[in-house]
Amino acid sequence: MTFRLTKQPLDHGPAEERAGFGQLEIVVNGRLMTEGYDEHIQGYAAGPLVSGYHFAEWLVWNWWRLRWEPGPPATSRRWDTAHHTATIGEGYVWPNVVISSDGFRCAVVAEPSQEARAVPYRYLGAVRMEVVAAGELEIAIDRFARQILDLIDSADLRTNNLRRLWDDLSAERNDPYLARFRRLEARLGFDPDEIDEGTVVRHLDDAEDLGDYAVDELAAHAAHLGMNMVSASELRLVSMRHGFDASTDDAIQLSLSEQDWTENPAWKIGEGAARAIRIQESIGFDEPISNSRLAHLAGTATRAIENISERSDTLSFFIAEEGQRSRVALRPKWETGRRFDLARLIGDRLFDGAEPLSPATQTYSYRQKAQRAFAVELLSPYDAVNDMLGTDTSEERQTEIADHFQVSPLTIWTMLENKGRISRQNALFLPEYRY
Repeated sequence: MTFRLTKQPLDHGPAEERAGFGQLEIVVNGRLMTEGYDEHIQGYAAGPLVSGYHFAEWLVWNWWRLRWEPGPPATSRRWDTAHHTATIGEGYVWPNVVISSDGFRCAVVAEPSQEARAVPYRYLGAVRMEVVAAGELEIAIDRFARQILDLIDSADLRTNNLRRLWDDLSAERNDPYLARFRRLEARLGFDPDEIDEGTVVRHLDDAEDLGDYAVDELAAHAAHLGMNMVSASELRLVSMRHGFDASTDDAIQLSLSEQDWTENPAWKIGEGAARAIRIQESIGFDEPISNSRLAHLAGTATRAIENISERSDTLSFFIAEEGQRSRVALRPKWETGRRFDLARLIGDRLFDGAEPLSPATQTYSYRQKAQRAFAVELLSPYDAVNDMLGTDTSEERQTEIADHFQVSPLTIWTMLENKGRISRQNALFLPEYRY
């Protein structure tokens, strides 16, 4: 992943802008994401003429959110400001590029210009998405920021906002506590110092009880729904009032081969684990999993699925108690939804059950995407669904298959969309399966 600036002269504007002006190119996996038609030269170009200084400011200021804030299911202005380069402003026609990380992998989505009117630079091509390890984003931003700072320094402009932002970011990344603070702040959807410090500290304290990963997931869940983040004490109260006993000793165990989450899409991790469970437990791939068997895999009682009156009002989760005891609380009010969430939690404990809390949230972090893929494949294996479907992709046939596997029709529809059997509704915000 590369952000590249080819310096060009600019005879007006602030000194920093003139020093860092040029043609901007964004290249991901060898693909150019910024090509278009330049009205000034009346021809095609690899990228627009923009202020590299302002682009570097945007990248450095939003570094924590670009690196750690998962994507939403639909666009929101607040999220766009930190992830969509077109929001930078300053009078330039910025690339139509969205940058989003799930914690382990980074998606870069480029779209063509939509305006019918003439613009100085018109982005061309179809919607395209490229995915790289999240560390590649860090390297690309670091290199670009240093390139622009060198240009600014060569113009003898030692004191500037970009230098201040860069020094602050460098100090934060090198301090373990500050880095953890900024990361949680970003997961909550806030810019640096935008949220009350005491609020973040309280949530960091909860990580001592629930685990760092779990608290990150709770933060992203709160930001996704626009609500306050649930605390450890609130979750334990919900588990006691509306949860069910569970035992890690009785739950399914599976030795997963070590895999690099930066190299593998989340769906591949989830699907692979689900297939391994069916093979290990001698469950046929066209065989539905009953409520009692699913509960057994989770180490809990069947009533956890069937007693729909006992519901969590926040999210579905496993939480560890003393010894090998745990509690499981489920949020859905329909049985198919409770089956799906319980399957997600089974998968999550298999991926890494070391932390006390395993939450199933509505976000698009890597862990949540792997959970969903696991649950879909465990409850309704794609090969079996595909064979049963044949050439009939009608809603009626999908519902019949959903009834067979005791999942919701939406589960089957989403699987078929993700697998390309039916057309996609939104290419931009379906990387939750693809990467």
